[in-house]
Amino acid sequence: MTIVFVHGNPESDAIWGPLRSELGRTDTVCLSPPGFGAPLPEGFGATVLEYCEWLIGELEAIGEPVDLVGHDWGGGHVVNVAMHRPDLLRSWVSDAVGVFAPEYVWHDAARIWQTPGAGEELVDKMMKAPREARVRRNVGLGMPVDVAEAVADAQGDEMGRAILALYRSAAQPAMAELGKELENAASRPGLNIVATEDGYVGGDGRIRAGERAGAQIARLEGLGHWWMLQDPARGAAVLADFFAAAPGTSNLSR
Repeated sequence: MTIVFVHGNPESDAIWGPLRSELGRTDTVCLSPPGFGAPLPEGFGATVLEYCEWLIGELEAIGEPVDLVGHDWGGGHVVNVAMHRPDLLRSWVSDAVGVFAPEYVWHDAARIWQTPGAGEELVDKMMKAPREARVRRNVGLGMPVDVAEAVADAQGDEMGRAILALYRSAAQPAMAELGKELENAASRPGLNIVATEDGYVGGDGRIRAGERAGAQIARLEGLGHWWMLQDPARGAAVLADFFAAAPGTSNLSR
């Protein structure tokens, strides 16, 4: 059973490296959303719904149900697929279920990106900074140096454009509207990763949103937004236990 990892903003698939090593599996795949480590296709608007359609297309190409794991916006894309195309999944894992809660309030940086003018200014400051400055920022966020360097190399003008388009398409009440279908995700086994020190993806609302999606809860006490880098062994153990307990697809209906 293939495990597919999807990362978020402002990242590349390098964030999954340590955790994938700890898993010790040979059947893992990383998918980079357009603009976030992969080119932005011509005509791609980088909206929430377009990223959902992109991920659906990637999973259809794999040709069999997968275990789908998402972090940050990758976690949002995972939940969208679980709500709308559960037939593509054996199971799903997300640390961003909370962004679909009706009471979710975007974090400070997101609200700036959603503001014309101020958003462009912040994106330029982030993405047009010298590589060394981007590496230092990533290290300050909690990434090991090698991962921080790889992520810095993926950052640039395309990522900046994708950030603005994605967050503006997701300004409330857009996510709350999408979250009205959370119950649909319960048709496949789900895991709601709750890193207790992660301040980006909602407070208690992420617990309630996960319950509506029928997901189990994995509380990662003391870990923050980049839990997979802070303690990859712990993260890998949580995923391995979940996958081992998930049923096969033969008795799951769409």
